[in-house]
Amino acid sequence: MRHLIDHLSDGAKTALDAISITALVGSIVSMFPAVASLLTIIWTAIRIYETDTVQRWVAGRALPKDRPDAE
Repeated sequence: MRHLIDHLSDGAKTALDAISITALVGSIVSMFPAVASLLTIIWTAIRIYETDTVQRWVAGRALPKDRPDAE
């Protein structure tokens, strides 16, 4: 394989490098929607867990009435 690369012109090597970089960037960009979706799901789960209702379920008790954010 090394001998094949040695026989290519510098222009051909540059073109192949550009194609390789384009494929790499395309692969990374195609992963962004999946990563963003995963982070959104995690963030939403954290926000739901922080609600008073879920905290009452977890603690098994009612929140104190003198708490400022209690309804």
